[in-house]
Amino acid sequence: MDNLTEKALAAIKDSQVAYCKFITPNDVGITGGHQAGYHIHKNGYKLAFDRPGERGNNLEKFVTIKWQDDFETESRFIYYGQGTRNEYRLTRFGRDFPFLNDDDIGSVLIICRKEEDYYLGFVLGEDQQIDDFLAYFDLSPANTNGIIKDLMRVTPDLETEFKNYIRTLDDGPQFPSTEEISQHARAIIQKFNNRSSRDAISNPDKELVSWIDTEYKLFKAIEEHKYSSLVSTPSGNVESLVTTANMVLNRRKSRAGKSLEHHLAYIFDANSVKYTPQGQTEGKHKPDFIMPSIQNYHLANFPADKLTFLGAKTTCKDRWRQVLSQADRIPRKHLFTLQPGISSNQLKEMKKANLTLVVPAESIVTFPAAHRADLMSLVNFISYVKDK
Repeated sequence: MDNLTEKALAAIKDSQVAYCKFITPNDVGITGGHQAGYHIHKNGYKLAFDRPGERGNNLEKFVTIKWQDDFETESRFIYYGQGTRNEYRLTRFGRDFPFLNDDDIGSVLIICRKEEDYYLGFVLGEDQQIDDFLAYFDLSPANTNGIIKDLMRVTPDLETEFKNYIRTLDDGPQFPSTEEISQHARAIIQKFNNRSSRDAISNPDKELVSWIDTEYKLFKAIEEHKYSSLVSTPSGNVESLVTTANMVLNRRKSRAGKSLEHHLAYIFDANSVKYTPQGQTEGKHKPDFIMPSIQNYHLANFPADKLTFLGAKTTCKDRWRQVLSQADRIPRKHLFTLQPGISSNQLKEMKKANLTLVVPAESIVTFPAAHRADLMSLVNFISYVKDK
């Protein structure tokens, strides 16, 4: 974990209130609207105000923000409640502020209130920084944009369901398989929202996001159970503590990627889409999904235009290039990601490299408008594969 990420995590821990979100085109001013500055979700009003804004009136608060533990801005939180507007913004950063550009789309913004009028701000723009931040709090990329403590909160019904499941687990340190946890998360959503496997056909984008959010919270509950004795009994050994902390973070990152693949596979099964997961292609590469099968891929007389490649990455701000060298027979690559928003420059590079990004339908609005037509929702990707 790099120094900037460590500083951001320490600031969150020591803050009165902390907020996070992925930076979007709306924030950096390329949507063509009259807005300026970072949009703050309505559930984040506590970051600046002691009460929600009321329609008909504006609220504002002037603050000092220290960015990246380096420089300060005299900025303003404002609630626009007059006229047709009903939104919160963080504005006024001065000239040459470095984090309101196209290339910042897809970075994580963190705002921490240290004192009443003094804040710390961080922008994490590298894939590793973003992954470390999300893993530390065990947050899904699709479940940000809010007060961090609120994002991690579990409803009483879910908490009861988690406890009932945890009681069935062995007392030892062994975790259930990622596949088992994924299955249970789906079962919970179906139980509490009166859904069935048919929803994976009618609305796969929404279902996937719900499953993943629930699974992240379930996994954290399992962690707290498995590590409760370790946390309550000091080891007395700093090296052991660091080793354990790294093990926890690495397990979270590994599980996040695998769970995404499991949920996608479930959706493909429900939609009768044939595929091979982790089938080996050239150079010992193992793409996440080859459709209709790896056997067809290796048949020289099977038409290449009937094959489909899909990679799966929870975040891919820069890491998307890794899939370009996989599956040489399939020139057009598809990559599914949960990441909300990527810069115009990156999207141009993807298009030039014959890569199509697949994202949950609700995330499409977080991408620059000029490139949204180049994106696919999950339901559209399924139709695309079936048509082939």
